[in-house]
Amino acid sequence: MNPSHQRLLVAEDVQDTRESLQELLQLKLGLEVDTAADGAIALEMLRARPYSVLITDLRMPKKTGMQLIEAIRAEKIPVTTIVTTGHGGVAEAVLAMKQGAFDFQVKPADPQHLCLVVARALESRALHDEVAALRSQLQGQFSFQNVITKSPRMYDLFELIASIADTASTVLILGETGTGKEQVARAIHTASKPFRSGVFTAINCAALPESLLESELFGHEKGSFTGAAAQRKGRFELANGGTLFLDEIGDVPLSMQVKLLRVLQERKFERVGGSESIPIDVRVIAATHQSLEKLVKEGKFREDLYYRLNVIRMEIPPLRERPEDVAVLADFFCQRYARAGKPVPTVGPEAMAVLVKCEWPGNVRQLENAMERACITCTDGVIGVKNLPSDVSKRTEGARHPYQVDLSRTLTEQMGELTSAFEERYLRKALRKTRGHVGKCAALTGLSRRSITDKIAQYKIDKAEFKQD
Repeated sequence: MNPSHQRLLVAEDVQDTRESLQELLQLKLGLEVDTAADGAIALEMLRARPYSVLITDLRMPKKTGMQLIEAIRAEKIPVTTIVTTGHGGVAEAVLAMKQGAFDFQVKPADPQHLCLVVARALESRALHDEVAALRSQLQGQFSFQNVITKSPRMYDLFELIASIADTASTVLILGETGTGKEQVARAIHTASKPFRSGVFTAINCAALPESLLESELFGHEKGSFTGAAAQRKGRFELANGGTLFLDEIGDVPLSMQVKLLRVLQERKFERVGGSESIPIDVRVIAATHQSLEKLVKEGKFREDLYYRLNVIRMEIPPLRERPEDVAVLADFFCQRYARAGKPVPTVGPEAMAVLVKCEWPGNVRQLENAMERACITCTDGVIGVKNLPSDVSKRTEGARHPYQVDLSRTLTEQMGELTSAFEERYLRKALRKTRGHVGKCAALTGLSRRSITDKIAQYKIDKAEFKQD
């Protein structure tokens, strides 16, 4: 749900309390607030139109707050619930939270604290709504031939794949370890009309010594070497009519590079120990995390083979350069690794902030491993920071804060983010923009000059440092 369309519902049987809550939330949060006099009316309203947050009393006629929460859970109505109760109903409120309520407030609720809780509930609801939207679209706009993304840079890559679908051109895929080079290679195969009816065959060139690599690629005849008890087809022959993916091409020995070049040029080869030339019709896709240009300069990779491979060049950006993919991939992996018989876990706001801030040196593969661990250790259906591997959370230290300082909104408009650390960052950024001018800073932030002066003293900020910027 778009934040501008967020709507609240207050279910309260006492008219004065109901109306005062409505007025408070409309005034402080600037959102549309509807009311219901009992739980039965509230449930009908929740069924009829979408609401982001429900604030409900626990003790109401016709349908109690607890019965309302149970109905919401049974019907899977997407709303975040805050319960209110008298001093004697705290135990009941705690039970409501175990049933899925976001928070509870003891009457009479402190207006400022209630607004902060509602702001956090709105933020939580927005995250849940985004995750739900991503799930419904994983096989739609965020998926291309099983490659999950919402990155514009990846979309450019998909356009390139579509443009070569009718060709047999050789493709070179470059990218760091774990970025999904094989997934992209499979996407090329699936999109390629001349070859998708054939098989996709992959081989990791770095995993085999030279003697075995030659046999794996080209096959061998019976008796061609010790242990060759029968004729064996190689990967080129097995991939005929389809796609051969040569992963880590930069690790192929120079002597083997000569033979690969000949196959790419002549489109035929001989098995080890054989003399018969075997023609092939295969698309070759090579990939590496290394710089082939550097290897060419160092004399470790043949220049002619490099140019033969570098016909269609595709570069996959690392995950740290496409942070918009973190949430959609995290949710995809949650679905993949959800434990049997249990609901698919969701990533809590704090854990998602950690995921987005992480630099991911291991890229998508590292994220997948992190989410697999999180799904295994998560016990309440919501993945928290404690469920993430320690190396992920440690790599976020010193990274940007999960709440971005946004000077386009006044400080009072950002109630859900009002921690002292955030407030200080906001104030420093505002002072930097206004070059330390208190009056301009007050106008920008929506605070009074007195408040700005007090906060400058509170956080021991030296205005002079901003005048020099």
